[in-house]
Amino acid sequence: MRKILDFINSNYVITDTFSISILDVLILTITLTTASVVIRLLKKIVNRKLLPENELKVRSIFSYLTWIIYVVIFLVTISKMGVNLTALFAASAALLIGVGLALQTLFQDIISGVFIMIDKSVHAGDIIELEGKVGRVEEIKLRTTRAVTLNNKVLIIPNHLYLTNSLYNWTQNGTTTRESVKVGVAYGSDVQLVKELLIKAAKSHPSVLVSPPVSVLFEDFGDSSLNFKVVFTLADSFKAQYPQSDIRFEIDRLFREHNISIPFPQRDIHVYSNTQGLVK
Repeated sequence: MRKILDFINSNYVITDTFSISILDVLILTITLTTASVVIRLLKKIVNRKLLPENELKVRSIFSYLTWIIYVVIFLVTISKMGVNLTALFAASAALLIGVGLALQTLFQDIISGVFIMIDKSVHAGDIIELEGKVGRVEEIKLRTTRAVTLNNKVLIIPNHLYLTNSLYNWTQNGTTTRESVKVGVAYGSDVQLVKELLIKAAKSHPSVLVSPPVSVLFEDFGDSSLNFKVVFTLADSFKAQYPQSDIRFEIDRLFREHNISIPFPQRDIHVYSNTQGLVK
């Protein structure tokens, strides 16, 4: 027993100012193991009161929290072993500054991720538009958000962009959205007939919902056309470009059938001839 205690307490000199013993290693191991067990218990307790879609977010938070706790425990333990942390930090000040600058954006992303989780401005399944890019949110992590674009390409969004840019959430108020198709007709066209045909074209598409009803707006008297907009509701605005295209095809067919023309831009050029100053 005495030999075992002597072995555990024996010191191994690493440098002039730093030595370590088996007991120190055991204490560090036990402390880290205890911290890991406590964190796991806390995670289980928290997960019981969470919705399924929030479990992944909490998992990310606990992952970062675990590493922070491990670093703190490690620093405190080696400080108790006699390591001068002040001298250590001073010697590596330049390195720490470089690492801090490199990790600046990372911490911005993490903080932004925490804000997203707290205010719930974005959820998995939402359709968002950010910096001109549109995607359906698939997964929200603590540092990044994963979305899929209309072309089925994966879009990885750093979370700090939510704080520095305007975010458009297409489905914040629900899954249905109001979409539209614009068209111009020639001057002299029967505007009431145009309205009826636009409503008919929109209603004929199976993706257009019955309620709220399709409506038509007479937007303006343009330079070369009378401008209309037909407004309708879709259940899946993420693929709105396809119903919009089909409705345009149907509008073109109905207009041709009823002799309503869609004009192209025209300009009248008037040429004036001045012959008074000519010398005979």
